[in-house]
Amino acid sequence: MSKKSYLSVYARSFSWAGFFLPKETFKKCSALYDFCRVADNIADDDDKIENKEKKFAQFENDFNQKNFNNIIIKNMWGLIEEFNISLKIVQDLLMGIKSDIKDKVKLNSKKDLLIYSYSVAGTVGFMMAKILKVDKKNSLKSAIDLGIAMQLTNISRDVIEDSKNNRFYINENFEEISSTIKLADTFYKNSFYSIKDIPISFRFSILVARRVYRKIGLKILKKKNLENYQNSGKIYVSGTEKILETFLSILDLIKLTFSYKRDKQIQHNHTLINEEINLDERI
Repeated sequence: MSKKSYLSVYARSFSWAGFFLPKETFKKCSALYDFCRVADNIADDDDKIENKEKKFAQFENDFNQKNFNNIIIKNMWGLIEEFNISLKIVQDLLMGIKSDIKDKVKLNSKKDLLIYSYSVAGTVGFMMAKILKVDKKNSLKSAIDLGIAMQLTNISRDVIEDSKNNRFYINENFEEISSTIKLADTFYKNSFYSIKDIPISFRFSILVARRVYRKIGLKILKKKNLENYQNSGKIYVSGTEKILETFLSILDLIKLTFSYKRDKQIQHNHTLINEEINLDERI
């Protein structure tokens, strides 16, 4: 790949928000995303399942054995050590990505959906928060919430594309797509007040990313039925819309500055996840 980071190539919303981060911090966030994306690309490649399984096993082994000849792995271990990131979180991420390496992926319940969303994205939200120097337990849970919300948004947006790849995270009907967006919205709301615990130099960037991603779900809801949704192609936030959401994020920043919520007043919908994964052990 060229000198462009995976962050800018694959995640335009994150890249836009990253513009508001200090350069060194964005570089570290990009190193995290590079690791996630390389692992994810193995699962997403157009290749035989057995070949993908071998490649993923090799990548996992290289990570576990600290193969620093691989610069992506070297940089990831640098983040783990610098920011004291739990290895269980990284293992949860790899477990979630590995679950996509099948002939057919089918999630059968809300619990499956939330555990998958935590594994592939909540973990990333947690690690990103550690890089942004968040240390309060409840705030780290909110970072997990933001990652889950963004993944639920992705799943809602990519139902048609995923089904072509034999992946069925939710059913292909507009009622379920809408309910998934509404579920995502509860996680977006849960993530808001703890953003106040992010150092001020990083705070605005996260508010922008949150707003831009949330906008995707709102645009999907406006389609009103499956036919309109199917005819829309991939739904994204335009440059003009990103500028508007960035200005609205200034209002979020002001609201956050003058608001106050105690940790125990912030709800986290982690009951189903905790049935399988003890989040307290990871934070």
